[in-house]
Amino acid sequence: MDLTKHTISTLSELMGKKEVSPVEVVEAALNRVEEIDGRTKAFVTLCEKEARQAAQQAEKDIAAGNHKGPLHGIPLGIKDIYYTEGVLTTGSSKVFKDFVPDYDATTVKKLKEAGAIILGKTNTHEFAFGVITPPTRNPWDLERIPGGSSGGTGAAVATAMCMGGTGSDTGGSIRIPSSLNGIVGIKPTFGRTSKYGVIPLSWSLDHTGPMCRSVRDAAFMLEAMAGFDAKDPYTVDLPVPHYAGGLEEGTAGLRLGVPTDYFSEPVDPQVGAAVEKAVDVLRGMVASVEEVSFPHIQAAPVAELFVLCPEASSYHDKYLPEHEGDYTPDVLAYLKMGYLMLGVHHVKAQRYRKLLRGDFEAAFKNVDAIVTPTLPVTAPKAGEDFIKVGEEDLQITRLLTRNMVPYNLTGLPAITLPCGFDSDGLPIGLQIAGRAFDESTIFRLAHAYESATDWMKTPPL
Repeated sequence: MDLTKHTISTLSELMGKKEVSPVEVVEAALNRVEEIDGRTKAFVTLCEKEARQAAQQAEKDIAAGNHKGPLHGIPLGIKDIYYTEGVLTTGSSKVFKDFVPDYDATTVKKLKEAGAIILGKTNTHEFAFGVITPPTRNPWDLERIPGGSSGGTGAAVATAMCMGGTGSDTGGSIRIPSSLNGIVGIKPTFGRTSKYGVIPLSWSLDHTGPMCRSVRDAAFMLEAMAGFDAKDPYTVDLPVPHYAGGLEEGTAGLRLGVPTDYFSEPVDPQVGAAVEKAVDVLRGMVASVEEVSFPHIQAAPVAELFVLCPEASSYHDKYLPEHEGDYTPDVLAYLKMGYLMLGVHHVKAQRYRKLLRGDFEAAFKNVDAIVTPTLPVTAPKAGEDFIKVGEEDLQITRLLTRNMVPYNLTGLPAITLPCGFDSDGLPIGLQIAGRAFDESTIFRLAHAYESATDWMKTPPL
């Protein structure tokens, strides 16, 4: 039995019955890393010794009847901007090449408390500031990018080198690589999960969340990660629902919104067709499917930049004077752009966010969730700067973040899951978004669609 092919929920059940041990699961994952990662380059640091020790302890605990829950004994990949006590945390940058934190990020601490095992640190686009994540490659086609900035986690989870992992999402960096790698990823509501101990990109846009191979697994992970944290002033003190327990509650009474503009302009015809078929599947599961629109949404990508770049430059201001030569050219260019933006632009962008929230609040008076393509295209080839969609040549970063940024600016939760493949065998993603702190509804819809379809195929490679 190849243990790496199983989801978290299946492995947890097997471990709970003592039919499989955490030691066996971790060894299978490490063997998979040895077999695959030379091609995908998903991991930057592997914690073999620590993972084996944690697995042995988990085996003893479970044998003694102390099974902590669905994540106990499960190996995870942790994005390399999350602090991990005693383990190198570089942000995939030369600037932090020797940085070893003396404490865990709050979300890492919570995952460990739930019994999860840290297998290693996954590659990120430098400081989470990009959508490419070099040198990691997409396992569905090694000539293509895995997306970013959580591309290492995306590739590692898709190839079953780990059973799940963490990502961060400032302009789509959980959802982009999840979509391009054919897995499930959720950006929870802003304030649902802590960012303490996570290298910031933009304080008011950053979100932390899970990436997995099933909706149920993502529900397990988010429940473990979520909750108020006094060390993060952005977190909200609200009860954390039992997400996995609500997956079977049904979707018959829900109203689904499908935007008439923006999210499907432009879109690759194969992506558009796959999403239309997905909506047809969901149509049979809900009370209604209605059109929605957002009068002010066209300015979202520009507003995102005027928030993101100055906040990123503010954090890196203490490192740039001595380490300018250590930054990659693309990240350095964005950081310098932040210095050129005026305070008035930042304030106007923040005021625009309130306007955009109003558009979504109006839509959510009539619908319970909004469904769109996650991305307008499938995975671009490495080295491409532009992609042709219809008659237009579009810049990759702007294209891949287009459907993402409205939910970062508003802080609303959004999940992506597979809904098909294009003619090149590349995954296509479906995005479902919901009201603030209503991750439960989008989990239910995503689970219902996942259960009715068969897109979660055998891992690539």
